[in-house]
Amino acid sequence: MPAVTPESRCPCLSGETYGSCCLPLHRGEARATTATRLMRSRYSAFAVGDAAYLLETWDPATRPDTLELDPETRWYRLDIVGSTGGGLLDRTGTVTFEARYRHGAAAGVQSEESRFRRVGDRWVYVDAA
Repeated sequence: MPAVTPESRCPCLSGETYGSCCLPLHRGEARATTATRLMRSRYSAFAVGDAAYLLETWDPATRPDTLELDPETRWYRLDIVGSTGGGLLDRTGTVTFEARYRHGAAAGVQSEESRFRRVGDRWVYVDAA
């Protein structure tokens, strides 16, 4: 997997650099203000191999004890297909997305509708609907 630096294009394809987009969330310097923003930052965590961030932003009620990411999987494109709720004043939301990856010579697409909810003042990933 190519190294992602703060100056690199953010893996979530927001158009911003990683340093101004998802990196502050991964470092705990900022929090996602919407479910879609959390979805983007979680996708970037998969892309850069940040399992700790994925666990930290997972709902405690559904979070696994451990998470092992496959270093051979390269995530390279995220398309947000749609969302419901998940805004600044909402308590729940969904984000539908397609994430493209390569694993060796094979390529694939993960399509999912992710469910999110607020726990206190922060958004967390619940599960796939």
